[in-house]
Amino acid sequence: MNKKGWERIVRSVQARSGLLIVILAAALVELVSVVQYLYAREGIRQEVQQRAENELRMKSLEIKNMMTSVEVALQNMAWAVEQNIDRPEQAAEMCRRIVRNNPQIAGCGLAFVADYFPQRGRWCELYTLGIGDGEAGAVQQIGSADHDYLKAEWFTVPIETGKGYWSEPYYDNAGAKALLCSYSLPVHDRKGQTVAVIGADLPLEWISGVIARTKTLKSSYNLLLSRTGKLIACPEDSLVMRRTVQEATRGMNDTMAQVVNRRMMGGEHGQAVVYDNDGNKNIVFFAPVENETGWSMSVVCSDKEIYSSLHQMGLKLLILMILGLSLLAFIIYRMGRSFKRLQEANAEKERIASELHIANGIQMGMVPKVFPPYPDRDDMSVYATMKPAKEVGGDLYDFYIRDEKLFFCVGDVSGKGVPASLVMAVTRSMFRIVSNHESAPERIVRALNDTVNETNETNMFVTLFVGVLDLPTGRLRYCNAGHCPPFVIGKDWQQPLNVDTNVPIGIVENWKYTAQETTLKTNTTIFTYTDGVLEAENAEYEQFGEQRMHMTIDSMPANERTQPEELIMEMTKRVEQFTDGMKQNDDLTMLAILFNKTTMAERLQRSITLPNDIETIPQLQTFVEELGEELHLDDSTVMNLNLALEEAVVNVMNYAYPPEIKGDVTIKAEANDVRLKFTICDSGTPFDPTAIADADTTLSTEERPIGGLGIFMVRQIMDSINYERVDGQNILSLRKKLPNDGVTSQPQQ
Repeated sequence: MNKKGWERIVRSVQARSGLLIVILAAALVELVSVVQYLYAREGIRQEVQQRAENELRMKSLEIKNMMTSVEVALQNMAWAVEQNIDRPEQAAEMCRRIVRNNPQIAGCGLAFVADYFPQRGRWCELYTLGIGDGEAGAVQQIGSADHDYLKAEWFTVPIETGKGYWSEPYYDNAGAKALLCSYSLPVHDRKGQTVAVIGADLPLEWISGVIARTKTLKSSYNLLLSRTGKLIACPEDSLVMRRTVQEATRGMNDTMAQVVNRRMMGGEHGQAVVYDNDGNKNIVFFAPVENETGWSMSVVCSDKEIYSSLHQMGLKLLILMILGLSLLAFIIYRMGRSFKRLQEANAEKERIASELHIANGIQMGMVPKVFPPYPDRDDMSVYATMKPAKEVGGDLYDFYIRDEKLFFCVGDVSGKGVPASLVMAVTRSMFRIVSNHESAPERIVRALNDTVNETNETNMFVTLFVGVLDLPTGRLRYCNAGHCPPFVIGKDWQQPLNVDTNVPIGIVENWKYTAQETTLKTNTTIFTYTDGVLEAENAEYEQFGEQRMHMTIDSMPANERTQPEELIMEMTKRVEQFTDGMKQNDDLTMLAILFNKTTMAERLQRSITLPNDIETIPQLQTFVEELGEELHLDDSTVMNLNLALEEAVVNVMNYAYPPEIKGDVTIKAEANDVRLKFTICDSGTPFDPTAIADADTTLSTEERPIGGLGIFMVRQIMDSINYERVDGQNILSLRKKLPNDGVTSQPQQ
C-alpha cells in the first residue's frame, strides 16, 4: 500500500473519531445537564439550610450577647450590693448604677425576703426605672400586696437554687410596665444567708426587631418560643405571650407540627417538613438559643419559593449552562480572593499570637522572677509564681526592700486576657511609685484606688493585699482590699490572717481603707495567693478550696512547710494533681515570705541621753570614739560613723521638739560579731526621715533644692536605715556591718 492509501485511512479514522467525540460530548452534555439539575436542586436545598442555620445562629448569638451583658453587669455589682445589704438605700444606689451604665436594661430592683425590714412591712422591693439615654429614675418601693413579688418566679427560683436565673417572659404592671424577662441573682448577708434577690429587667421589645431584621427567604418567617412553649415572637402580634405554640398548631392536619413543637421545647437542633391545611409544603429549621433561658427559635421556609427558580430550568437549560460556566469562573475568582483573605487572616492571627507572646514576656518581666532575690540576706527569703490562664493575665505580685522594710503585694484583676493585663500593669507600676515614698499600707491602697477610679470606664476592679514587713522587728502592717486572706504558717501550726472587709480597688471612690498589724515570730511564713488557686476545678467541677489548701500545708514536713519555694511547689503540684489536666480557668499566683531573723549574742551595749541642744554634740563624738576603741574599728570607720550619727541626731535636736521646748534624745548602741546598730529615740513630733527623697547630686549647688543631702549622706555611710513610730516615740535605727575579725558567735533563736 502506497503512502496516499495510508493517509486516507488515517483521515477516515480521525473523522470517525471526531464524530464519536462529538456524539460522546453531546451525550455528556445531556448527562451533565441532568446531573446539574439534580445537583442544583440539592445545592439550593443546602444553601437554604445553611442560610437558615446561619440566621438561627446569628440571632441566637445576638440574643445571647444581649442577655450576657445583663448577667455580667448584675454579677459585677452583686458583691458591692452584698457589702451594703443592711443599708438598703445604698444597696439600691448600686441598682441605679447598673441602670445608668447599661441602657439596654429597663429597670433594676432589689427585693428582700419577707419581713426582712420589719419597719417597712412584709414587702420591700426597691426599684429603679431606666428613663432613657443612660439615665436612671429615682428609687421606688414597689412591693405591696398588689405586687406580691414573693410569689414571682424571678424571686423564688434564685432563693431556692442559690443561682442566677432568667425568668419566663411576663408583663410587669408595677415597674417597667412592659413585656420583659428578668435576670435575678440571690444576695447574701455577711453570715452567708440569702436575704434578697437583685434583678435586672430586659424588655422584649428589642427581640421583635432581632427576629424581623433578616430573613432567609422573602416569604420565610421566624418563631421564638419560651421554655414553656409560649410565643415570644411570631408574625401575628396578637399571639405573642397569649397562646402557646401547641395551642396555635393544634388545629393543623399535619401531626408533624406537634412533633416539631415537642422537639423545640426539648432543646433539639434539626429540621422537618410540615404541610399546612392548604397543602402547602414548608421546611422548618429549628435550634435552641444557646443560653440559660431554655428558649428555642425556628425559621419556616416555603418549599415552593425555595425551588421556584429551579422549576423554570428545563426551558432555559442552555442559558443556565452558560451562566453556570460564568458562575464557575466567578466562583473560582471568589475562591481565589477568599484564599487570599484566608492567607491574610492567618498572617494576622500569627502576628497577634506573636504580639501576645511578646506581651506575656513583658508582663512576666514586670514581676520579680529571680529567686532567691536577696541571696546575701539571712533574715528572710521569698518565692513566688504566676501562671496566667491565657497568654496574658490579670494577676500580679511584687516585692522589694526599702529602708529595711519588705514591701509586697498580691492582686487579682476582675476578668482575664488583655484588658485585665493592662489594669494589672497599671496597678503594679502604681504600687512601686506610691510605696517608694509611702510606708503606710492603707495609704498605698487608697492612692491606688483613687488612680484606678479616675479612668475605670469598664467597671473593672482589683482585689489587693498590701503588706509592709519591718525586717528588724518582724512587725507586719497590712491592708486588705477584698483579697483572699493570707495564711500565717509555723513549723507545727497554721492560721488565716485576720483581715478587714475593705472593698476591692476601683469600685467605690474615696473608700477609707483600714490598716492592721501583727508581729511575725522568727521561722514564720506568710503565704498569699489569688482565688485562682481556690477555684481550680477538676473534671467534676469541684473546686480545690481552702480545706485542701489546709490539708496540703498540714501534710508537709515541719522543716519544709515554712520554706517558701517548697511550700509553693507542693501547693502547685497538689493543684495540678487535683485538676488532672483540666483547662485552667483563672490565673494562678502564689507568694510566700519566710521571716527568719536570728539574734546573735551581743558583745557590747551602750547608751547615752542628750538634751535637744546641739552644744552637747561633742559628747556624742566621744561616745562614738569610745565604741570604736572597744570594737577595734579603724579611724576612717569611726569618722564615718561620727558623721552619720551627728547628722541624724542634729536633725532630731533641731526639728523633733517645738522651739523653747526641752526634750531628750537617747542613742543606744548594740554590737554582735556581725553588725553594729545605733537606735535613736525621741518623743517629739512624728517624722520619718526615710520618706524624704535623696538629694540629686548630679545637679549644681544653685540648681539643687534645699534638703535631702543629710539623709543621702547617712544612707551612703550606713548599710541600712529604718524608721518606726512606736508608743509615741520616733525610733530611727542605723546599722553597719563590722569588719570580720575572726570572732564568731552562735545564733540564739
